Amino acid sequence: LKVIAIDEQLRVIYEDNVHFDKDLPEFKTQGGVYIHSDRLTVTSPVLMWVKALDMILEKMKSSGFNFSQVRALSGAGQQHGSVYWKKGSIQILKNASSKLLLHQSLKGCFSVSDSPIWMDSSTAPQCRELEKAVGGAQHLATVTGSRAYERFTGNQIAKIYSQNPEVYKQTERISLVSSFAASLFLGNYANIDYSDGSGMNLLQIWEKAWSKPCLDACAPGLEERLGCPVPSHSVLGPISPYYIQRYGFSPDCKIIAFTGDNPASLAGMRLQEGDIAISLGTSDTLFLWIQEPTPALEGHILCNPVDSQTYMALLCFKNGSLMRERIRDECASGSWDEFSKALSTTVAGNGGNLGFYFDVMEITPEAVGIHRFNRDNQKVSSFPKEVEIRALIEGQFMAKRIHAEKLGYKV
Repeated sequence: LKVIAIDEQLRVIYEDNVHFDKDLPEFKTQGGVYIHSDRLTVTSPVLMWVKALDMILEKMKSSGFNFSQVRALSGAGQQHGSVYWKKGSIQILKNASSKLLLHQSLKGCFSVSDSPIWMDSSTAPQCRELEKAVGGAQHLATVTGSRAYERFTGNQIAKIYSQNPEVYKQTERISLVSSFAASLFLGNYANIDYSDGSGMNLLQIWEKAWSKPCLDACAPGLEERLGCPVPSHSVLGPISPYYIQRYGFSPDCKIIAFTGDNPASLAGMRLQEGDIAISLGTSDTLFLWIQEPTPALEGHILCNPVDSQTYMALLCFKNGSLMRERIRDECASGSWDEFSKALSTTVAGNGGNLGFYFDVMEITPEAVGIHRFNRDNQKVSSFPKEVEIRALIEGQFMAKRIHAEKLGYKV
């Protein structure tokens, strides 16, 4: 959990973080999560998140941070995680005593104590059901911006409802991680914003309203449990009295809708229409601002957090930096300098030599293995080292461009 305070010139005034594994060892998480015995189910304890918030605010207080100067507060949460509030929790949230830490007041408030998160891939049957119910994967993508994904909230809710209808019945509200965090500051259930809401397989991205067929396919009475979606820059209301009394926030401090981590990156990078941002990591992520999206079976279309009338596209490529590092180790003696030199001494286009490098099953497109083609389009078993390095980089970046164009991006 990270906090950052900035002034009106966007200068950083304060920064801090809480590390779940290290600072909250009592929850026994690894990387902030529990990986269950089926290796598919991945969850995080909700109370750990609340306790981390208590911890970070107490650290700020003891460092002398002046909360009364804070005019507005917003945040981002990992996309696709969900939190389940037990019946009657709204009263506890509204009336939390400022004498207690928040996690002490809220410990009985969750009908599901371990939240499913973005790493969870245990809902394949629910995904098939949802696609079948609405007329196929492409139709679901056209309505909600993505085909059915295991980590998406609708399918997670469907799993909870089918495996434990009693728990679902005891749930009065379902939050995303972002709207859950906003709820803690609001002292009330915060609305889900359009951007994060578009990562649920439940929101009609064109009308910005819940899709009735999708809701019905997942669980009964779902609409009232989700509340009404709102634009990502909505002012949700003033900060809860709890924070005024306990930390000295001003009663005028406004809570702005929280959003998902991916939309927040688009806003934080200040992308404009036509811009494209590429994050090179274990997985490579591509996100872009688009006017007229064409949702496809690969990639995601989300509502744009900065401008509700436009969209953002998100593409994820699993074979990212680990793939590049392996080729670096094999072809450049483990040195990025040598790798770069090989790139700069070969010509763009690589003399017609082209390669696809997938050590693990790729997401976009679903393919695996190393495939090399020479200038005559014949499959070959190997390339000279310099050619291999350029084939890898050019192949990765051409794939990114091709798939972005498929989603409606215009270069």
